[in-house]
Amino acid sequence: MTLTDTRPVLDVDPFCAEARNDPDALDRAIREAGPVVWIPKYGFWATGRDAEIREIFDDWNRFSSAFGTGMTNVIRDEPWRKPSIILEADPPVHTPNRQVLARVLSPRALRALADRLAAEADRMVDDLVARRRFDIAADLAFAFPFKVLPDAAGLKPEGRSHLMPYSTLNFNAMGPKNELYQEARRIVEENGTFAYVTEQMREENILPDSFGAEIYAAAHAGEISHEDAGMLVRAFISAGIDTTVFGIGLTLLALIERPEQWDMLRADPTLARPAFEEGLRFRAPSPVIGRTTRAATEFAGVHMGAEEKVLMWLSAANRDPAKWNDPDSFDITRRPVGHLAFGTGIHGCVGQMMARLEAESVLKALARKVRRIHLTGTPERIHINWLRGYHSIPVEVEPA
Repeated sequence: MTLTDTRPVLDVDPFCAEARNDPDALDRAIREAGPVVWIPKYGFWATGRDAEIREIFDDWNRFSSAFGTGMTNVIRDEPWRKPSIILEADPPVHTPNRQVLARVLSPRALRALADRLAAEADRMVDDLVARRRFDIAADLAFAFPFKVLPDAAGLKPEGRSHLMPYSTLNFNAMGPKNELYQEARRIVEENGTFAYVTEQMREENILPDSFGAEIYAAAHAGEISHEDAGMLVRAFISAGIDTTVFGIGLTLLALIERPEQWDMLRADPTLARPAFEEGLRFRAPSPVIGRTTRAATEFAGVHMGAEEKVLMWLSAANRDPAKWNDPDSFDITRRPVGHLAFGTGIHGCVGQMMARLEAESVLKALARKVRRIHLTGTPERIHINWLRGYHSIPVEVEPA
């Protein structure tokens, strides 16, 4: 770290291939550089410490989401798509939309869904165990959320192949406009994905008895506008699948690499939820989120100018030794209450309980039916600016 113009500077590129391939080293460098540091390559602030990140999350008046939660200032610069009314908005715009989505995804609503998810997880795991050798990332960590979330959201079966390319573009667009973004954009443009998303957001294309139908019911009741209802449906298309897919995959890989942890889960399947929480703390699938200063301010001993981006490395804070004992160890008996993988405050992930239910269904089914999981090849990382995870984890299982 060097000091330039009174700004503490860390000269790294958080989005280069080296950083993607060694994310723990990047997180450690950001966390250890100081409470907050300037990244000169892109011109934003970065922090990887628990206390500072919580302060930013809690102060939406000073650190705004309305300018975009990625690197682009969506007010000053043209974004790739209309900003989200749930993720890229502050009160009062944010409040009614958040209330509707929180009700649709309430614990009561998810309890009604739990048996259906458990049955689907059992079915998928039974089929995979019968095969013995498969790709646990593609065939389970991806396949399960890719089916159950669109079903619950009320998305028609036709056209779902567009969901992952659109979500991949969404998360690449939050970072720099590099080759990953350019390739993701090329794919969705060539395949007509934008047209699919526009059509799928419409009320007439939402299936009944679904989360999407409940959102439109709120619009008919006058709680939100019909346009905003469509934007909330878009949230299921753009942000609800990838993060859960990679969170499940990262947790499974951590368990596979630590047979003693897998044995504990098998002995007590009620540890499925804590195992997922520890997986999110250990390696957050969505490692970074941004805010923008509304005006010049002092923070963590430095002066920040107006409308400067501040990117919070949640994955780094989740291993902050000031918050966690033995932070680099994966331990499913830990109580990782307070990890930051879902954020916190008024913008904390509104779909986090759905993600937990999905992961718990998968882990419990595996724990009941599989004695041991062996890697049969090298896991292959995904390459997305704003996400971490694996698109391939080849395995062989021993049935219970």
